[in-house]
Amino acid sequence: MTSLKEEIELARTAGVNDPENLPFLLTPETPNGQGVLLVHGFCASPREMRPLADFLLQRNFTVLAVWLPGHGTSPQDLARRNYEEWLAATERGYQILRRMDLSVSAVGLSTGCLILLLLSLSYPLSSQVLLAPYLRLKHPLAPLVGPLSLLIPYQTREIDPAEQAFYYQRRPLKGIVQLNRLKRKVKKKLPNIKTPALIITSTGDRTIYPETAKELYEQLGSPVKAFHCYGDEVPHVLTAESNPQQADVFRKTVRFLEKFSLN
Repeated sequence: MTSLKEEIELARTAGVNDPENLPFLLTPETPNGQGVLLVHGFCASPREMRPLADFLLQRNFTVLAVWLPGHGTSPQDLARRNYEEWLAATERGYQILRRMDLSVSAVGLSTGCLILLLLSLSYPLSSQVLLAPYLRLKHPLAPLVGPLSLLIPYQTREIDPAEQAFYYQRRPLKGIVQLNRLKRKVKKKLPNIKTPALIITSTGDRTIYPETAKELYEQLGSPVKAFHCYGDEVPHVLTAESNPQQADVFRKTVRFLEKFSLN
């Protein structure tokens, strides 16, 4: 078991320099007894979960955002990582919250959703909110990244200069190989997952096929589950300020989390 201090040190040792890319814990003055584990997406960092974390803190949730190895460091570092390392980091975050004698719910974004789905097979979660989860990526070459990664190590994309410290412009194809491994694992396990779940997606998502979130919802074994799909104006990163429905996403998330509590 590790502490948050040790998790931060792990991230720093791996090469995380910007403080906004480090894992973080927010504790309210009057805790409501519920902890929320936040898991960011691929090629991002804990920073993309901070707006939601602040919103949850204002409503007396204790919030811990994990750092997934290979993120907030360099594309070369991410190319060396595997999804098992991401799952292990999430498990450690879960244990930190449980040692605080809190019931634990979770919110994931994109790839973070898949990590949480695997987590919920082994650890009791009160509920989970899955923001832009997927079983299929939109890029047509995604199924071929295994052999392609030997020829083309990185895919370049445009990132706003203000965001370049927090999102990779060069995505390692070996990282997408890990996404494919993760997707296959999750798809097999979906019927066995029973944690109450809210799934939120949008038709404006340019990273995943919008219908893939519905596929995941339909295959999920949770007896209590809900689905919401926004329109074309809503992007993939549902937590971002650029999302015109950000406040509504946050409200829906809190309402769902407040329905469930495990002691």
